[in-house]
Amino acid sequence: MKPLLVWVQVLLVTLGILSLGYCAYVWFDAQEFQQRETYALETTAPTETVPSIGADGLVGRIVISRLNVSVVVMEGTDRRILRRAAGHITGTALPGLPGNIGISAHRDTFFRPLRQILPGDLVTLETSRGSFRYRVVSTKIVNPTDLSVLTADGSQVLTLVTCYPFHFVGPAPSRFIVRAERIS
Repeated sequence: MKPLLVWVQVLLVTLGILSLGYCAYVWFDAQEFQQRETYALETTAPTETVPSIGADGLVGRIVISRLNVSVVVMEGTDRRILRRAAGHITGTALPGLPGNIGISAHRDTFFRPLRQILPGDLVTLETSRGSFRYRVVSTKIVNPTDLSVLTADGSQVLTLVTCYPFHFVGPAPSRFIVRAERIS
């Protein structure tokens, strides 16, 4: 019986060390990715034309100063992108163009501070075409299948999407939506 207990202890300690190693890898990978893409954004020559952004391409960086949020935004919302950055929801408007810009990120990484966002907060979207500022007008909680939050009405709006509740373990049952309108 004693050798079995020793074997179980060794197995559990090994699994614990491997789990911590994986978590450290994911965290360091995301930090390195953020630094590399931020550098790429800052060293890209400004352009007046709307860039063609391919899959996994750099869209820009979202900054919410009051909440100390600064996160790179990449095109797409697959698992690999959302592990390292926020994702521009394919099919929504691009920054600086009329329409609804949809940006999504995980609630337990880059968008965790959104739980403290308030109407009136300023959100800046920095791109190679310049910076676009938005003022938060509302927040709400919706069903994950409610895509009406991404509907465009001709004005320039920004919609931030993350899972809700913020402290839920596992797949969250709802989505937290932040809607912001462009200001000049």
